[in-house]
Amino acid sequence: MPTIARLDEVVTRVLAPNPSPMTLDGTNTYVVTVPGTGEALVIDPGPAGAEHLARVAGVLAEEDAEARWIAVTHHHVDHAEAAADWAARLGAVLVAPTRETAGPHGWVVDDGATLSLAGGDVEVVATPGHTRDHIAFRLAGGALLTGDHVLGRGTSVVAYPDGDLAAYLRSLRRVLDLGPDVLYPGHGPELTVDPGAVVRFYLDHRRFREQQILLALRAGPSTPPALVATIYHDVDRRLWPAAEASLRAAVALLAAAGRVTVGPDGQVRLVDVG
Repeated sequence: MPTIARLDEVVTRVLAPNPSPMTLDGTNTYVVTVPGTGEALVIDPGPAGAEHLARVAGVLAEEDAEARWIAVTHHHVDHAEAAADWAARLGAVLVAPTRETAGPHGWVVDDGATLSLAGGDVEVVATPGHTRDHIAFRLAGGALLTGDHVLGRGTSVVAYPDGDLAAYLRSLRRVLDLGPDVLYPGHGPELTVDPGAVVRFYLDHRRFREQQILLALRAGPSTPPALVATIYHDVDRRLWPAAEASLRAAVALLAAAGRVTVGPDGQVRLVDVG
């Protein structure tokens, strides 16, 4: 992926220099501005670093715009670490879904809040699941900036206990109902071809993982680490800790539905429905 890419008339992506198996090419920082208005929204500054800030500042200068808002989709450090510093340096208001991330002077937003921006307001869309505080940002033109709710490659981690799979599935269905024209994810490339199909794939993928867990448990009780070794045997082992966190979220959902139980010994068992 290029370090800086103009994605449409109002959105420029600046790639943070933090690639990894979890962050893919790195964190996507987005600069949203309508040319000629002089105002900009910066979403997900990412990790602290002078190089990344300089690139974003360069984009702002090219657009002859000042950052009015610095916004974050959720509290994870690869999205929010630099937010408070950038807001102070750029003279912008920090926007976040919790007081902990927004800081004492920031604006805590929830579903339906509107960030006023010259040329087109931006709507906050609550998308809890990946984390309990996760939000997305919907642009007037129909694009949705999804943070880690939907990724440009692969699927998102729903890491128990902060991640809530039931909430995540509801959020996916909400995004599907919104019918966005394009998805701009927190990691990976933009999703411009049939975004609805991508979201439906995410829903199908979660159902598939649930069925894998239930099928594996037919052989007898098992622990989450053992289930990961069975279900994710063909996945890079560096990703197994994240896979286990997502699997635990799926087990919690199945337990809430009465399909499995989790004993004090950590063993997951199928419920005998007779």
